[in-house]
Amino acid sequence: MTIKGRAITLSLKEQDKLRLQQLAAELDITWGDKPNISKLLEAIAQNKLRVAANHDWHPDRINALNHARQVLVDTGDRSAALIITQLLLDRSELSLPLRAELEKFVADIKPPLRSKIDALIRKQQPFKLSYQDAAGKVSEFSIYHAQIVPHEQRLYLDVWCTETLGNQDIEALQHNWCLRLDRIPDESSIVEIKGKWRSELDLVSVEFYLLNGLAFGYHSKTGADLENEWVQERRRVVRAISSTFWFFREVLRYGEDFTIFAPDEVRQKFSDKVRKMYELSKVRQL
Repeated sequence: MTIKGRAITLSLKEQDKLRLQQLAAELDITWGDKPNISKLLEAIAQNKLRVAANHDWHPDRINALNHARQVLVDTGDRSAALIITQLLLDRSELSLPLRAELEKFVADIKPPLRSKIDALIRKQQPFKLSYQDAAGKVSEFSIYHAQIVPHEQRLYLDVWCTETLGNQDIEALQHNWCLRLDRIPDESSIVEIKGKWRSELDLVSVEFYLLNGLAFGYHSKTGADLENEWVQERRRVVRAISSTFWFFREVLRYGEDFTIFAPDEVRQKFSDKVRKMYELSKVRQL
């Protein structure tokens, strides 16, 4: 800056300068095609970026998380192990040998496609990708919100898209799609597009009741359950869902101790599913 009163001089070691440039590049804070430290500091000053302590974890916490990561690797749940690894790598307290070990683990397990998607999500950059479904049909999705989420011990890409054709969910959730990462051909099929990033997927609040022993044993879903209370010897729960498919997969195991109260469209879709299951159960030979 050259205007008097706005100029500021920073004295940085070369290594720190490179780290700031790398951070600016990761956050897509650039001037032209180069990372810009001044714009990065401006974003921090304007509270567009949050700065928090990154050196206050006790060694016992780090050791416990790394032990959990190793257990997950040994039991074959490498997706969950990767999530813990990335959490650890964001910390500054790691010893150099542990950091090197974790970085090698990520390099061995994380394909270029996943790295590219992670970078786009981190920058909140809309993108388009090609996707091949289970029947072999290839479709394109224009994505304005995405998050990598574990569903039944497999990682999926949950996205909000402009495309709705073929989506069998209720109308309020038809912009949401759940894509398997292994059905995205490769990183070259992902391209950036213009547009505004959305803060979240479309959500619908579902009110349901839990009965008998399930009402006592239920554990609330943090971040999803909006209400959880006792009403006339039943547990009443209101949950925000982004997909009836995954919601039904969870609650079907509750059997006769579960009932949906609202909204009507979710209640009807669930009733249709249960009715179809009942009809199929009466058929002795398909």
